Amino acid sequence: MIGEAERDKAVQRLQGAYAEGLIPHEELDELLHQVLTAEVRSELVSALVSLPEEHPGTTSTIAAAGGRIQRGGAWRVPRNLKIASAFGRVRLDLSRAVFEHPAVDIELQLGTGRARITVPRDAIVDIEGLHTGWKDLRYRAPQRSRPGGPEIRISGTMGFGRLKIRHARR
Repeated sequence: MIGEAERDKAVQRLQGAYAEGLIPHEELDELLHQVLTAEVRSELVSALVSLPEEHPGTTSTIAAAGGRIQRGGAWRVPRNLKIASAFGRVRLDLSRAVFEHPAVDIELQLGTGRARITVPRDAIVDIEGLHTGWKDLRYRAPQRSRPGGPEIRISGTMGFGRLKIRHARR
């Protein structure tokens, strides 16, 4: 039997490979169907066998039990960023960050406390994989967006805090 988390990770790998231009659209559809209908692990593995290995250096984790997690300025954003905080506040300013990948996955594991993420003006934000507990998410997509910005996929779980996402003004 395949767990939901394992299936989701396989889907994210396929979407990442597509975003990086490693597989064409037709192949993506085929492989997604294979992953979503797989009943045993071997079927899941065979759908991912043509993808390049994941680079462990492209994942970073920032964790704190309490206090603040804060990033800003011109910092390099890894392909996968995991942020875990039990009680503290999280502030990520991606407006001047350096994106080396066209798509970035940010996984939030937050207990209580607030989180605020500022994304570049032309970023495309996907929050489908985010589950909030007590408070709702505050995000309003811009009415007009310019093509060419990074895709930022935010997933994970938030307990009692609130997440606010906004686009930079410049």
